Amino acid sequence: MSDAERIVKEVSRIAESLLPEFGMEMVDVEFRFERGRWTLRVFIDKAGGVTIEDCASVSRDLGDVVEGENIIDRPYVLEVSSPGFDRPLRKEQDFIRSVGRLITIEMARPVNKRRNFTGRLAHVKDGTVRIMVDDADLFELSIDGIKRARIKYEFAN
Repeated sequence: MSDAERIVKEVSRIAESLLPEFGMEMVDVEFRFERGRWTLRVFIDKAGGVTIEDCASVSRDLGDVVEGENIIDRPYVLEVSSPGFDRPLRKEQDFIRSVGRLITIEMARPVNKRRNFTGRLAHVKDGTVRIMVDDADLFELSIDGIKRARIKYEFAN
């Protein structure tokens, strides 16, 4: 496990225990070297959406805990924000909330000689998602085998 992966894992653990106090959930955590600096990005969400004040409150408390536990041994910038329109899907609960939505999935290994799927999320049960591609083909995919999944924002005509 790389140092960046260790940091993501530890910050995720902290965020998942801290955020319910705010009535929120953790969506994702990233730790990347970008534009000449390390950035720790934490994406949060709650029913009705996240406000700037929510992000500021979580940033203060989460930053204090991360610093207190001395998880990161180099200078970094902490960013807390909402996941946006193309929110990542990680946990089974994320997929359940997104049934009926258009999503994109990248598999870690090919399924039926494909790695990438874009379609309507039809069903989620017992660690498996069903996605309808091109309104014709139904694929059953294991959540454990998914490398990356996101909601695909649909623009109104």
